[in-house]
Amino acid sequence: MATHREAKNPTFSYVEPLPWPKDVPKVEEVGTTSAPLKSIAFFFGQFCKVYNDDFMLCKNENRDPEHCLLEGRRVTRCAQDLIQKIGDKCGKEWDAHWQCLEMNNQEYMPCRKVERPLNKCVLEQLNLAKRIPGSPEGKPQIHEKENPVISRLQK
Repeated sequence: MATHREAKNPTFSYVEPLPWPKDVPKVEEVGTTSAPLKSIAFFFGQFCKVYNDDFMLCKNENRDPEHCLLEGRRVTRCAQDLIQKIGDKCGKEWDAHWQCLEMNNQEYMPCRKVERPLNKCVLEQLNLAKRIPGSPEGKPQIHEKENPVISRLQK
């Protein structure tokens, strides 16, 4: 039987011995947890598409992590910009949605009611519409269905 032990060394904290190279611009971390990021994931994909595509092309070019640091920094800055804009313009709706995701094991389905006001606000304020890649053309997106076959409470 295993005993519980902390996943850290209490005698010292780890400090990275090598600083970042001077030619790599400094950028702060995004600073949010998984629920807020998942809440705006589809908007992030649309808002930062150019930077994401550039980063993925760089990663396909060379698997060395240092090779794509600059492109990764651009993606991070774009994410920070989007988080700031959504927080400023749709903060109340965003908080309600990501807190719902947090309370429902990160599942979208139970949070559709609080997701609709967020989608509407982001569309009106930032002109970003939620579109799920790979969804059938000409049919409503799953988050736009008013009476889905599978819902939180079965009838």
